[in-house]
Formats: sequence, structure tokens, C-alpha cells
Amino acid sequence: MQMTGNTILITGGASGIGRGLAEAFHSKGNTVIIAGRRRALLDEVVAANTGMKAIVFDIDSAASIQNLSEQLTRDYPALNTVIHNAGIMRAETLLNGQVQDAEATITTNLLGPIRLTAALLPLLVKQASSTLMTVSSGLAFVPLAMMPTYCATKAAIHSYTQSLRYQLQDTSVKVLEIAPPYVQTELMGQDQLIDPRAMPLEEFVAETMHILEYSENATEICVERVKPLRLAEANKDYQNFFNNLQKF
Repeated sequence: MQMTGNTILITGGASGIGRGLAEAFHSKGNTVIIAGRRRALLDEVVAANTGMKAIVFDIDSAASIQNLSEQLTRDYPALNTVIHNAGIMRAETLLNGQVQDAEATITTNLLGPIRLTAALLPLLVKQASSTLMTVSSGLAFVPLAMMPTYCATKAAIHSYTQSLRYQLQDTSVKVLEIAPPYVQTELMGQDQLIDPRAMPLEEFVAETMHILEYSENATEICVERVKPLRLAEANKDYQNFFNNLQKF
């Protein structure tokens, strides 16, 4: 993709992978707008990155998404890149009969990006060149059973992205999917930040940016650490991989 001169919206840009990508694109001279629920965290990122912009919005709210779309269209008419990074990950015990976490996960991880895509496509298709990126997961391809709805939403995002790419093939919008491995973020709590099994965030961001810049025809952005998950079925090792993953 074009790496400079873009106007980029990154949801969930105040922490983790979202912040890492925001700062990487900002350092290349792009106009970067981070969006999320937590004003204090957004302000912290903006203070550390002169010129970066921030908008408070709630990915779970259809009204908030519509307001965000209207604000972006008004204030950033050159918006040509959207990165759907906002997401939550919660462990679930399916035998307890509770569905609150499942419903919240579906709303944030799946319905939110679908709504925001629909709201922003009229602006993106007007640009001479634009990019829409979803963020799935290596767990879209081999699920971690303790996180059933998270994995299901990421599998759905993978499928949705393929359909979106096909439907937009004759427009100016390039559709990409970032599929991260287990990365040192706070997605599952503070312990994940220092878990030696997780890929350091800086390494993940650097490798992802390299692929985006130099792999012109790539539609799935997969760092080396995620390829065993992505290719487990193709390598005819799915069941063994699935069984071993549950020992996490």
C-alpha cells in the first residue's frame, strides 16, 4: 500500500496493536486519527505524538458510529485509509449458560466493523486510492476453545473481508486483512505484556509495516509467527495443532 500521504483512521488506537500501528504510520508523515472510548488514553497518545488526532467514539453504538462518520466526512474529507482494530477478548465457560460476554464480543468485534465500513464506504470510494484494513487473528483459523466467541468473530471477520474485497474489486478501495499472532499487549490483561510466548509488539508492528510496504500484492498480512496457525489446515496438521493449542 501507499505508506505516506494518507489520512488514516485507526479504531482502538489508544493501546496495543492499534497504538503501535498509529505511531508507525504517524512517523511516516501520514495524518493519523485514533478513535476509541477512553479519552484519557487517547489524549496520552496524542500528547506523545505531536500532530496526531483523536476522536472519542463507541464502537458498540450505531449512533456513535454514524456521528463519527459524519465528523470524519466533514473534518477529514481526504480520509483514505481505515484500520478496524478495536476489539475485545474474553474467556467464556459455555456450560454456565451466560451469553453477556458473547453478545458484547459480537457487537464490538464483528457488528462494529460492519457498521463502520458501511458508514465510511461512501467517502472511501470517492478517493483516487484508498485502503480498508480489518484485523482478524491467527485464532480465526485455529480456535482457542476458552475464547469461543472471540475466535468465532475473528473467523467471521476473515470471511467478511473476503466478500468485501470481492465486492469492491472494481472500486478504488483495496481491502486487506491483518492476522496477528499472540502479541505482547493488554488484550487479555497485563500479564500478556510480559508473556515470553507472545511476540513483542515492536517486532510485530515492524514486520507488519514491512509487509504493507514491500508486498504489493498481499491481501492477508501475516507475519512469520502467525503462519503455523494460518496454514495448519493446509499443512494437514489441523487436529494436532488444535489439540496442542488448548494446552495454552
